[in-house]
Amino acid sequence: MTEKELLYVEDALGHLKHMKTLCDIYAQNLQDPTLKAFVQTLSQKNQALETRFLNVLGGATSGR
Repeated sequence: MTEKELLYVEDALGHLKHMKTLCDIYAQNLQDPTLKAFVQTLSQKNQALETRFLNVLGGATSGR
């Protein structure tokens, strides 16, 4: 993986983590149950996407 590709991956993972953190904070403060559930779902989807991203990277690097 080139340095530029690595920087892209680090940036993308950082954005996913930041979005999950924000969703968690907002979900804790929301009173509306429907909106709270929606934001919690967004947080879970961000976590799942981060996990999938890392799994793909692990598979890509283990083949080398």
